[in-house]
Amino acid sequence: MSDYFQGDFPIKAVSLTKSAATSPQLQNEEASRKLALTVAEAASDRKAGEILLLRVADVSYLADYFVMMTGYSRVQVRAIAEAIEEKVGQDLQRHPLRTAGKAEGSWVLQDYGEVIVHIMMPKEREFYNLEAFWSHAERLELPTSDDGGGKPK
Repeated sequence: MSDYFQGDFPIKAVSLTKSAATSPQLQNEEASRKLALTVAEAASDRKAGEILLLRVADVSYLADYFVMMTGYSRVQVRAIAEAIEEKVGQDLQRHPLRTAGKAEGSWVLQDYGEVIVHIMMPKEREFYNLEAFWSHAERLELPTSDDGGGKPK
């Protein structure tokens, strides 16, 4: 066997390879979180209600985050969707892979891959109750204007 493995393999190479393998994963998690927070900020700017950020990466392969919010009219739901697309496009140079429901305006879904956005009218949000379905996911707190923040950080 010693004839087959020739050369010295320093132990350093193993540790460098290991740290390099974990680094992109951490970068992807940070990028996903930044995208979700940017979505929440854009929604907040358009006065979306009950913005909820769920980290679903540990419980689902669908996405890393779900961002759910309420729009109180069809016009507002569409305006929130447009504001999210505009802000994410400007700040992160990203566009949704798929968008559904914009024409109807009662529930718009935007799929950014690692972040899925649900903008719903109150009736749809109450009926489908996605928060209960994903209750085992980690909820991230967003500062409200009462906290002195006003926008997610």
